[in-house]
Amino acid sequence: MDVKQEFSHIASAIRAHRRAQSLTQKQVAKMAKLSTSVVFDIEHGKESVLTKNLFKVLAALDLKIELVSPISRYILDDEEKED
Repeated sequence: MDVKQEFSHIASAIRAHRRAQSLTQKQVAKMAKLSTSVVFDIEHGKESVLTKNLFKVLAALDLKIELVSPISRYILDDEEKED
């Protein structure tokens, strides 16, 4: 998947979760302390959105991004050993 597709996938998921919670873009913007245009841009996959704003919207909708890779379990195992 390329970057544009990734942004589109995230945007669709955010929009679907917002709608599932019966929230408007304006309501989410208020919850995230952002402008409605930022929420609109995120939901339309705009690639120049600031990461901090994306995370504010995710938090407002009680969502998170999880990183998954073939080596994730090895990295996590190493981090636990260091603690």
